Amino acid sequence: MKEIQISLGETDPLLILGPNNVNLNVLKEYFPEVRFMSRGSEFRMHASEALLNQLESVMQKIIQEVERHGHISVQRVGEIAEQVKVDAPATPAATPEDGSEVLVYGPNHLKVTARTQGQKDMVLSAKENDIVFCIGPAGTGKTYTAVALAVQALKEKEVRRIVLVRPAVEAGESLGFLPGDLKEKIDPYLRPLYDALGDMIPAEKLNLYMEKNIIEIVPLAYMRGRTLNQSFIILDEAQNATEAQLKMFLTRMGNGSRIMVTGDETQTDLPKNQKSGLVQAKQILRGIKGIGFVQLQPSDVLRHRLIRKILKAYEEAEA
Repeated sequence: MKEIQISLGETDPLLILGPNNVNLNVLKEYFPEVRFMSRGSEFRMHASEALLNQLESVMQKIIQEVERHGHISVQRVGEIAEQVKVDAPATPAATPEDGSEVLVYGPNHLKVTARTQGQKDMVLSAKENDIVFCIGPAGTGKTYTAVALAVQALKEKEVRRIVLVRPAVEAGESLGFLPGDLKEKIDPYLRPLYDALGDMIPAEKLNLYMEKNIIEIVPLAYMRGRTLNQSFIILDEAQNATEAQLKMFLTRMGNGSRIMVTGDETQTDLPKNQKSGLVQAKQILRGIKGIGFVQLQPSDVLRHRLIRKILKAYEEAEA
């Protein structure tokens, strides 16, 4: 048994441990073998060296999040613990050749990496192909990893701009009846893309990029007729694109551009009489050199620990 001691510095211990130690109780659920002790701004843990390394990583991430946002939720504490446990190597630490290198350094020294095997497969496929389809259930980090790869390509000047695209299925793609200007109409459907970008690019710089159209976020319906050169283009929620829309999207690709398509073919919101373009593309585009397909699994889920159980329950019910 070993001990590590973490000093919270000026961070309020109540924000870390939560009211009535609710955050600490979550950590105890994930690490039942560990003995915890807190006194003032000091936090001590007794366990094996391997577990202490994981816990130190968890605590650093929790402290970083509190310092950044001023608070942390119980759910977020569980997500961090889950992520670290999933990442814990059963074999020697991964090498950069397996897709595990840092993709982007975000604000406040945040390191964005491929955390699961499925995400690492995305990184490797993006190195080998100009078009990559990433298909898998909710919570596997498809969108987040794709955005990280796009930001990396922009920072390394492999492309001149990023174009992020989503179908706005709920509004029938027309968006005409919604109040407000175009930005106000489409923002609710594109919010996950804004959130991912905010983790990787400082707010002031992100605003400048968007003002200059270096980063553009648009609904799928507004892509028709365009040709995008030297761009990293992402189509998110592609299961909600029709066959004609997905074909239209893929043919927007110009010289020097790369495309990533992400989606979950089991969660289409299209009307019953319309087929998902993602399902069709998966069937007819396999085998074309330069187009890669990555299938993420429930084991890649990094959200709340219950999500894997939910996905498994639905799979069993459908079977």
